[in-house]
This record gives sequence, structure tokens and C-alpha cells, in this order.
Amino acid sequence: MEADRTDSKPMKNKSGCFVAFLLVAVCASLFANLLLLAALGLKGNAAMSHVHVLPSKTFEEETLEEGTDSTDKIAVIPLEGIIAFGMEGSLGSSMVEDFKAALRQAAEDKHVKAVVIDIDSPGGEITASDVLYNALKEFDPGKPVVAYFNAIGASGAYYTACGADWVMCNDTTFTGSIGVIISTLNYRELFGKIGLEAVVFKSGKFKDILNGARDMTAEEKEYVQGLVMQSYDRFLGIVAEARKLDAAKLKDGPADGRILSGVDAFRDKLVDQLGYIEDAYAKARELGNAEGAEVVRYARSYSFDRFLRIFGETRSAKIQIGLPGKAHTLEPGRVYLLPPFFAP
Repeated sequence: MEADRTDSKPMKNKSGCFVAFLLVAVCASLFANLLLLAALGLKGNAAMSHVHVLPSKTFEEETLEEGTDSTDKIAVIPLEGIIAFGMEGSLGSSMVEDFKAALRQAAEDKHVKAVVIDIDSPGGEITASDVLYNALKEFDPGKPVVAYFNAIGASGAYYTACGADWVMCNDTTFTGSIGVIISTLNYRELFGKIGLEAVVFKSGKFKDILNGARDMTAEEKEYVQGLVMQSYDRFLGIVAEARKLDAAKLKDGPADGRILSGVDAFRDKLVDQLGYIEDAYAKARELGNAEGAEVVRYARSYSFDRFLRIFGETRSAKIQIGLPGKAHTLEPGRVYLLPPFFAP
């Protein structure tokens, strides 16, 4: 037994020395790395005027069609779902900001010769649609933009596409719906049946203009209709300018809020070409003078930084009460560019 105790002491001393050696080695390595980073930083600051920093890619690129040219690219940017500031987009957490970031990435990439906006959206909020439209209008004029509607490209989505250089869709696409809508629900009679009464204190006669617990006055209806028509006139003017059509004829014709098939939209000159998404790629190559370009689609970037942000975010819980059979509900008081079948 004494022999065993005697033999164990050297082993413990060796283990302790090994651990201490590892700690010293790790600290020395960290210290050396800090010195190296500091040196690189000083060197970088001194030579900053001579260094060109390449822009980092916000989105990954997925190859859709191989190209015969090793450098030229056609960038495909998706635009899907309801267009709204608070909606999650197909690229990330914010539809509007992600769309603008994707355009910036395409503009900064010297290999991108043209852009295809791959749209499948019924429209959405008027302001969000206007922001996307303006982003396309302000995009690099040297890089043509082709907007393509898949199953649906209506109202706010059509508004957005007016900022593109060329608009396409399928024969069977639902598009058009050039109009504006504000909705509310009137539940006055329901309140009476269940014994509830709304009590409102307001600073002005229009403050509760969309209060569903009472009927709207004639003056209130006239005022809201004026707001709708103001937004509609802007929408109509943008379409007329983009499509080089007479605004009055548009108003009396296809711009009365109706949904159009792709065939009818082409007949009324609301789109430039009918075809499939592959035809949109071909058109982008043609307009961008890049016949051999590779076609890449921008997709979510699952970086470690994004992974940490996802776990760091806190989202408030929301309860939605919708009408039976409605995939989406309109929020009272918001101005929308949506097809009529989204109205309550």
C-alpha cells in the first residue's frame, strides 16, 4: 500500500504541470494573435487609401442555369407574398429591406449584367409597394431589369413592376387589379345583440372615422373615398407613365380594379411579353448583352452571424381573428393595393 501511494505522487505532479503548460500556451497564443491584429490594423489604416474593399455578399447565389461565360451573371431576386413592411420576405426577416439589399448586391457586383425580379404576389400596402417601385426606378441604369409574374402579380406587385424595364408573365397569370382599397368591419348590430356598447372620447370628429361600432356618416365616407382616390390617381399615373398609355383610357378600361389574365394584360399592353420564367432569363441576357451569362438566384445566407441573430431576437406574440376562408385579413385603417377577393 505504501508503494502505491509513493508512485501516485509523481503522476499527479506531471498532470498538474501539463495543465499549467496548456494554459500558458493558450494565453501566449491569444496574446500573439492580438498583437498580430493590432499590427494589421495599423498597417491597414496607413494604406487604406490604396486598398479597395470588396462588398460582402448579403445573399447566397444558387445557380439556376449554367452559363457559357465564366464571369457574366443574371441575378434573380424573388418577391413573394404580401408586400408589407412587417412581413417576412423570401430572403430574410424584412421583405422591403431585403429586397433593397438584394438590389444593392446586384448593383455592386460587376459580373451581374441584368436582373430578373421573380414575382409571385397579390400586392399589399401602398407605401411598401411604392418603396419597392422606387428602388427599381433608382437601380443601376446600366443593368436592365425584367419583372416576371408567376401565378399572380397583381395590384401592389404590378405597381412595383412598373419600375422595371421589361414586364412579362404567363398566359394564365392573374395580374392587373389596378386599384386601392381601405376596409373596415361594422359590428354595431352584433354589439347590440350581445349587450355591448362602445364608449369613445375623441379630440375631433374624424378621430374614430373607421370605428366599427357605429355607422359612418356621409361626410366620413366622402373623406375616406377622397383618400382612396388620391392614392389611386398616383397609382394610375405611374402605370400610364411606365406603359406609355393614356391615363383616362386606362381608368375607363383595365385600370378599374379588375383582375386580368396574362393574355388580356398583354392585349391591353400592361405587359410586354408572354412566356415562362426561362423566357425571362433569356430576355435579361438579351437586354444585358450577356448571351452566355450564368443565371443565379439570390437566397438566404445562413451564416453564423445570422444564426446568432435569430436566437437573439424576441418577437411579440400576435393573435389574428380572420374571416372564414380568408388566407389573409386586412388591417383596418391601412391603405392596400390588393385584388378585390382580399376584401372582407
